[in-house]
Amino acid sequence: MIVTDHGGRGYPSPSPYIGIKMQKFLRLVIVLLIAISVMFGGRWYAYVAQGDSPYDEVGIALNGYMPAPLRNWGCHKMQARFANQLPPHGCAGPDGRSWL
Repeated sequence: MIVTDHGGRGYPSPSPYIGIKMQKFLRLVIVLLIAISVMFGGRWYAYVAQGDSPYDEVGIALNGYMPAPLRNWGCHKMQARFANQLPPHGCAGPDGRSWL
């Protein structure tokens, strides 16, 4: 369908499928963001709550990427589980030997 403006020029009308494609794209992006959050968040939680060692490299890296409140919660959770061990990077105090 051709739509004309006041000057008599014709241009094609926008496709109704553009809106549908955009909705599908946004839905895909949201699903991917949720999946990635669940995957990495689950791995981080397993490290903090159930890990065999506080020195797991992947867990330490994921803990470093967490927002401060979650990172602090994770460090306190690990401190309760591994009180007699040195804290991992990110959970150590200024001296490197005490927990935050």
